[in-house]
Amino acid sequence: MIIWLASYPKSGNTWVRSIVSSLLYTDDGIFNFELLKNIKQFPEKKFMKDFVNNFNDFNEIKKNWILAQDKINLTGNTNLFKTHQGKYTVGGDDFTNSENTSAVIYIVRDPRNLVQSISNHFTMTTERAYNFLISPEIIGNGKSWDERKDGLYNLLGKWNDHYRSWTRNKENLLLIKYEDLINNTELELERLTKFLKRFLSFKTDKNKNQNIIKSTTFENLKQLEKKGLFKEDVLKKGTKTKVNFFHLGPENKWQKSLDKKMALKIEENFKSEMKELGYIN
Repeated sequence: MIIWLASYPKSGNTWVRSIVSSLLYTDDGIFNFELLKNIKQFPEKKFMKDFVNNFNDFNEIKKNWILAQDKINLTGNTNLFKTHQGKYTVGGDDFTNSENTSAVIYIVRDPRNLVQSISNHFTMTTERAYNFLISPEIIGNGKSWDERKDGLYNLLGKWNDHYRSWTRNKENLLLIKYEDLINNTELELERLTKFLKRFLSFKTDKNKNQNIIKSTTFENLKQLEKKGLFKEDVLKKGTKTKVNFFHLGPENKWQKSLDKKMALKIEENFKSEMKELGYIN
C-alpha cells in the first residue's frame, strides 16, 4: 500500500520528505540528500515502463496509473511516494484508489507565496506564475522532458482543485501547512510521527527528533544544495544554469513581493479554500 506525500509544486514537499526520511531511515535523525531516494516520485518512467510505450502521451500514462500501482503493491510492503499529480479521475481513469492507497500526507502553502517560488523554479514572469495557479496546468511538457530518465507528465489543475482533490476524503489524511512547519517544526514533527506510526514501525526519541529539526532547517538544506549535494535541481529555461531550488523559503513573503492587485485576484479565485485554511478571514 502507498502513503502519498502529495502537494502542489513549491509547497514544501521536499522539506517534508527530508523530515520523514530522517525519521524513518536513520537511527540518529541526521539528514542527508541520499535519504530522499527512499521516497520516490510517482508517476516515474521506471514504474510505468511496462505499461507505457509513449512517455509523451498523457492519455497513455493516465490509463496505466492504477496498473503501475497494482504492480508496486504486489510486494505487500508499505511504500511512500511523492507526487504533484492531482488526485483526479481523467476520462474515466483514476489516479489512485483505496486498494492502492493507505494514507495521504498533503502539504499546502499560501498560494500568494507560491507565485514567487513558481516564478523562480520554472523561470517565468510573476504574471505567468499567477496564471499557472489559476489554470488547469500539466507540467512536464517539452522535448527536454522526454529525454529525462525519471519524471512524467503530471496534471496539476488549479491550485484549489488540487487541494480539494487530495483532502476531500478525510480518512487517513494528515494535512501539513508549510506555514506551521516554519512556525513550529517540533509540533509538526510530532504530528507526522504519530500519523506514520499508524502504518509503519520505527524508533524515535528526543535526541533523534532534535537532530531531525536541526539538520532539515531551510538554511541547512540550502547549504547542502550549494555544495552540489542536491540531485533534483532544474535548469533555467533555455540555459545550462541551475535554478536555486532552495530559493527564499521562510523569507518568501508575498506582502513584499506580490502586487496588491494580483494578491486580491488570488484571494478572489480561492476564497473558500483560503478561508478554510486560515489564510484569509
